[in-house]
Amino acid sequence: MKKINLLLAFFFVVSISCAQKSPRLQTKGDINGTKVMIDYGAPSVKGRTVWGDLEKYDQVWRAGANENTTISFDKDVKIGGKTIAAGKYGFFIIPKESGEWVAIFNKKNDGWGAYSYAESDDAARVMVKPEFDSSVQEQLMYAVDKTGIVFAWDKARLHIDVE
Repeated sequence: MKKINLLLAFFFVVSISCAQKSPRLQTKGDINGTKVMIDYGAPSVKGRTVWGDLEKYDQVWRAGANENTTISFDKDVKIGGKTIAAGKYGFFIIPKESGEWVAIFNKKNDGWGAYSYAESDDAARVMVKPEFDSSVQEQLMYAVDKTGIVFAWDKARLHIDVE
């Protein structure tokens, strides 16, 4: 009986993992001697209108799919002139129809989506100017370059400078 229960539990976990259409990805890099790790669910555009439709303007978005996107720093950093202590943060974005977008580093890093998001847990909010490319980045992508965090999905591109 234990064997059957264990086998059923295994198939349940495998089915849930396979059912998620946005794979969990990680990227890491080094910015001026600081190790940065990003963990995120990577949705695809799939012909949908992303900005203003799938992801509403002026609303907090988990900046990925499923579990919160998290960003970890092994040393204190400065972003947008604000000091962020070494640690792991939930990462959120507020997209705007025009003007700068809001990038949020939140002390709560273990939520599902933005459902449990609370502004009172923000470690920092910084304004970021989006750029829009003519080509579509089909699957959401994060990267770490020598000067900051790179975000690309659909036609939107963000670069968040990290000191």
